[in-house]
Amino acid sequence: MIPRYSRPEMARIWEPRNKFQKWLDVEIAACEAWAALGEIPKKSLATIKKRAAFSIKRIDKIEKTVKHDVIAFLTSVAENVGPDSRYIHKGLTSSDIGDTALALLMRDAADIIIRDIQELMKVLKSNARKYKSTLQMGRSHGIHAEPTTFGLTFALWYEEMKRNLTRMKAARETINYGQLSGPVGTFSSLPVSIEKFVCKKLKLKADPIVTQVIQRDRHAEYMNTLALIGGAIEKMAVEMRHLQRTEVLEAEEPFEKGQKGSSAMPHKRNPVGSENLSGLARVVRANAIAAMENIPLWHERDISHSSVERIIIPDSTILIDYMLVRLTGILRGIQVYPQRMKENIEKSYGLFCSQRVLLQLTEKGLSREDAYKVVQQRAMESWKEKKPYKDLLKEDRVITKHLTTKEIDALFDMKFYTKNIDYIYKRVFK
Repeated sequence: MIPRYSRPEMARIWEPRNKFQKWLDVEIAACEAWAALGEIPKKSLATIKKRAAFSIKRIDKIEKTVKHDVIAFLTSVAENVGPDSRYIHKGLTSSDIGDTALALLMRDAADIIIRDIQELMKVLKSNARKYKSTLQMGRSHGIHAEPTTFGLTFALWYEEMKRNLTRMKAARETINYGQLSGPVGTFSSLPVSIEKFVCKKLKLKADPIVTQVIQRDRHAEYMNTLALIGGAIEKMAVEMRHLQRTEVLEAEEPFEKGQKGSSAMPHKRNPVGSENLSGLARVVRANAIAAMENIPLWHERDISHSSVERIIIPDSTILIDYMLVRLTGILRGIQVYPQRMKENIEKSYGLFCSQRVLLQLTEKGLSREDAYKVVQQRAMESWKEKKPYKDLLKEDRVITKHLTTKEIDALFDMKFYTKNIDYIYKRVFK
């Protein structure tokens, strides 16, 4: 069965309450840092930590007037804290809070995506082993090329997701930076120890240099990593869609009890899950472009990036989480038809052995040009007449002059195409 989207923790990351809580975590950590310097009385710090809270409804109401979300947030908190709230946000600017909190949110999202990738990789590895020796026609340009195995398809996907796992872990580290350096990032209104204290407490690294905002190449790298993961998901989805076509029908998505494929045609079993993933990958790629557009800001800062990020970062992380979970379910329950794969191999009348015949003829002394010509002529005849390629080779005087019947038969041994599978598997699953 295809599991339903069951990752509410990803959605919760981007809920307003969690975002504001992260803002509050940063503010309280900053107060603790100031208190350590003796700039906030211990009694006031205790009051702040005990009473600091916010109301989303109140924030929304205040923001309608002040037109500034951080000020609205701070006002809501101050109403709960009382006079000691004067120490909150000391020496800071909005981006110190927003960007540092955003790093926490993106880091939490990355952790979920990393787990998702690891779960998918388990299924890919299992299927690679299960179908390691399942013969399938390899195709280039959609046309029969030479035989491969279905297991190699899963091994290929596993290796790509291995790279995506590395990329996602790297992107997590790239975004895992905080900043508390005040207006235009010069530390003019607060000592550097405040940033060091807060980042250490929140398990962030302090960005070496900012311009009031953390530079958006970090976010763009993260978003492009999501787009690459989306591209890999779409690659698998497209292959599933092709394999489920009536003319191919070598594998199908799981079809659940009670599921219906068409409002008009009861017989339909459509690859709707894979089609869904193909479409969503386009959204993630588009969001990555938007993230790239966020890199150039005016001077030390503007907020042209802010409105974009409020959409693209939650959307892309939620989408990739969903896509990984759904693809994992599809591939875990995939229905594979080895007999159909065998039938499809036979549909090209053995033409996939043409390269072997060509090379064997050249080894016997025929020029490559002459060998190619005769091999191709018999191949085109095989297609046109729908006759076994091997039989036509045995009737050709040029070919039989150089190859015996036994040698021709040997060229059609399917084991030739799978002899190095173990070698490839050792490289992938080392």
